[in-house]
Amino acid sequence: MLRSIDLLDCPEITPEMFAKAVVRRGLPATKTKAQVTLRIDSDVLERFKSQGRGYQTQINQLLRAYMEAHQ
Repeated sequence: MLRSIDLLDCPEITPEMFAKAVVRRGLPATKTKAQVTLRIDSDVLERFKSQGRGYQTQINQLLRAYMEAHQ
């Protein structure tokens, strides 16, 4: 059975809003990244993987925050 979705509460997307939209999935990364092999404790890796997609990006963000805090 096909149901329709009620969109009455959703605001209309203006051309200005659409122009400011950012789509990241499928596009090349904005910064140059290097592919590396890194040995990480199993429990640490499983903790990040358990959070779902994007765990590698989360690890990168954590390393960047550490790097910036210790400059």
